[in-house]
Amino acid sequence: MIVVTGATGNVGRLLVENLVAAGEEVTAVSRRISPSDLPEGVRTVRADLARTEGLKEVFAGADRVFLLTSGEFLAAGGDVAEVVTAAGDAEIVLLSSQGVATGRHAPAFEETVKAMSPKWTVLQPGGFASNAFQWAPAIRADRVVAAPFGDVALPVIDPADIADVAATVLREPGHHGRTYVLTGPEPISPRRQAADLGDALGEPLRFAELSEDEARAAMSEFMPPVVVEATLSILGGPTEEERRVSPDVEKVLGRPGRTFAEWAARNAVAFK
Repeated sequence: MIVVTGATGNVGRLLVENLVAAGEEVTAVSRRISPSDLPEGVRTVRADLARTEGLKEVFAGADRVFLLTSGEFLAAGGDVAEVVTAAGDAEIVLLSSQGVATGRHAPAFEETVKAMSPKWTVLQPGGFASNAFQWAPAIRADRVVAAPFGDVALPVIDPADIADVAATVLREPGHHGRTYVLTGPEPISPRRQAADLGDALGEPLRFAELSEDEARAAMSEFMPPVVVEATLSILGGPTEEERRVSPDVEKVLGRPGRTFAEWAARNAVAFK
């Protein structure tokens, strides 16, 4: 049985659907979840991983676990060691971040999982294509995309590809002890993302480039300061490693990752 944490998020929901379609028995875990959120037959469990009481029951019977630790988990003082302990001997696939590989994020979670879990695999995705959802209100209202660093390109990844990689790693042998960096198939700038969204909607969008200070002010409305500064640093001054297209999606799936244009076409309804 596979336990999927963060099961109602951009990656978790798709992963659950993927696993169920493949005939796997799945328990979906989230702080806010109901059976209507996910495919029929999925066991749903409301749980906060930052609260240690009841964690063993969450993972009871699991031989594989998809582990996602959110910003809320960190803010609540969650202890990943307690989560790994509760998972027992289950294989753990940890959704981490490319920022660990590039030194922008602390490696503590990865190190804990590697030290404590008998079988582990780490996924390190870069920026998500779905971050473009933040532009949806302005696109719906004014047909405009406002973003900083309009011509700095990064290989953002479709969450569907992360879910596909996670499903493959959870279901197939040969991935224990490996770390995969997950990116899209090509770097793409915010300006070009806006053009792709316009193509998906069938009408051009205006791109308005924000100054760094304007972007900082906007991000500070929903991000803590340390996250704002880290995000601006990546968006405005990415390292060569952060610009690089990783081969790992194709290595695991046997196909290239989906483009941003494909993501935009599939999610165009959110911007109408």
